[in-house]
Amino acid sequence: MNRIDDRPLTLVDQHAHAWTPETARARFRAGLTGPTAGVAAGHTQVNLIAVPADWAYEMLLFCQRNPKPCPVLDVTDAGSWTTVLAAGADLRTDLPRYRVWRDGELVDEPTDVLGHWRDDLVSFLIGCSFTFEWALAGAGVPLRHIEQGRNVPMYVTSRQCRPAGRLHGPMVVSMRPVPPEHLAAAIRESSLLPAVHGSPVHCGDPSALGIDDLARPDFGDPVAAEPDDIPVFWACGVTPQAAVMASRPPFAITHAPGQMFLTDARDEQYRVA
Repeated sequence: MNRIDDRPLTLVDQHAHAWTPETARARFRAGLTGPTAGVAAGHTQVNLIAVPADWAYEMLLFCQRNPKPCPVLDVTDAGSWTTVLAAGADLRTDLPRYRVWRDGELVDEPTDVLGHWRDDLVSFLIGCSFTFEWALAGAGVPLRHIEQGRNVPMYVTSRQCRPAGRLHGPMVVSMRPVPPEHLAAAIRESSLLPAVHGSPVHCGDPSALGIDDLARPDFGDPVAAEPDDIPVFWACGVTPQAAVMASRPPFAITHAPGQMFLTDARDEQYRVA
C-alpha cells in the first residue's frame, strides 16, 4: 500500500462546495483533511509535486512528454512556495495533506511541510480531473464517489509513460463509473478541458490497462457502481508520484492523492469551447 497507515480520512464539511478557495485553504491550513472533490465548486484544483532543482528539468520534460496525465498549469522558482494561481497562498501549508518521499519511499504524510521544505525545491502544479467534474455534473453525469462521500479511486496501469532522463514510470488513472446513457456526455464534456486531463484514456474492461480488481485501487477509495455502469478511466495527476516510486529521486514532496490544492482560477478558464 502507498498510505503510511490505515487511519481514516477526515471528510470535509458537507457545505464545502460553497466555500471560496480562500476559505478552503484557510481550513486546510488549520488542519482539516480529506478528499477535495466538490470543494469550492467552480474553482480549479491542482496536483502538487516539488522536486530538487537538479531534477526540475527532467520533471518538466517528463510532463511535456506526457501531457495527458501531467498537464502543467504553473511552475515555481526554486524555493518559492507561492503561485500565480492563488494570491497569498502557501504551498507548504494550504493543502489538506502532503506526502514526503526520500529515495522513492514514502516517509511521511503531514498536514504541512514547513519542516520538510528546502530552498532548492521547484514546484509543479498539474491539472486535476476534479476540475471537469462540474462540467460532468452539469451534463447530468452522476459522480458516484461524491454521492458516496469517498475519494475517487485511482489505479497504476500497465501503460508506461514516455521517460525523461532519470524519470520514468507507469501512467496512473482515475476511474468514475458512468451509466451508458451518460457516456457520450462524459467524453464530450471532459474533452473540452484538455488542461485538466481532457477526454478519457479508456472506457470499459479494466484489464486492458492492466487493472485486475476495481475494488482494490492503488490510491483513493473503492466506489460502488450501479449494475449497468461502465468504468471510465481518465489520466491522473498522481502519475508523477508513480514516477517518484519508480525513479527514486533523493527527495520529493507531493499532495496526498485526492487531497488537492484549491486555486483562485475558475474552471471555465480552461474550457476550450
